[in-house]
Amino acid sequence: MGELLALTSALCFGGAHFLNALVARRGHHGVVVAAYAQAAGTVVSVVVAVAVSTAADPVSLAWGALSGLGTGVGVGCLYWSMNSSPLSVVVPVSDVAAVTLPVLIGLAVLGERPSATALAGAAVAVPAIALVSRGKNGDGRTVMCKGIVLAAVAGVCFAVQYVAMARVPASAGWWPVAVSRAASVAAILALCAVLRPSMRLPAKGALVAGAGGVAGTAGIILYLLASHTQLLTVAVVLSALYPAVPVVLGLVLLRERLSAVQIIGLTCAAAAIALIAAG
Repeated sequence: MGELLALTSALCFGGAHFLNALVARRGHHGVVVAAYAQAAGTVVSVVVAVAVSTAADPVSLAWGALSGLGTGVGVGCLYWSMNSSPLSVVVPVSDVAAVTLPVLIGLAVLGERPSATALAGAAVAVPAIALVSRGKNGDGRTVMCKGIVLAAVAGVCFAVQYVAMARVPASAGWWPVAVSRAASVAAILALCAVLRPSMRLPAKGALVAGAGGVAGTAGIILYLLASHTQLLTVAVVLSALYPAVPVVLGLVLLRERLSAVQIIGLTCAAAAIALIAAG
């Protein structure tokens, strides 16, 4: 059951990233798109928490808040990176970082013992990031894609999201999720205060971003449920299969094109996730 919950959360995360990418790629700042998305997700999470009406302890709420800070900065940076780099590149880059760090934390801090296969997957992830990050400019020289740094930062923040949310016990109910969503909005608004982008989105863009935020909230709820029945290393890697959704949709619907080196990198990234999941 835990595996199915984690995989379903991956579908939700992937759909959320694709919907928000559509808005970001139409000239709207990615951080603003993230603000609309997370605000919608916050409303849904509060409704769920009120409906269930289960009190949470302060420690669980603190873990939820930390997870939300990771979410907020993560989606802000990820959608910002989509303003300048292909969806099929930045999402896998962020995902490899989001997978590798929790696996290492589970191993070194939480005392989990992944198999040799899982550890091999984490090792493959490192060259995957380097290969995916390399594209070609108009002169044919190999250069670093503009959004790679932002995508890598997003991956680290998503790792914080995963690790912190996994520390919320099943008895805590849904208020930690609501606090997480609210904290993500606060983090994004702080980014907006620094970057000062226009906060306006057309009605259609706001609706699409809101739908993406609702999907993302569904994803984090499903991940939380999965983490209650699986090791952190298993729940994270299965939830982190979400790049398959936006990458495939980006290649098919948006007609994105990759270099041969980037295709090798994406293959390595897929292999890394598969090895970790198999372990």
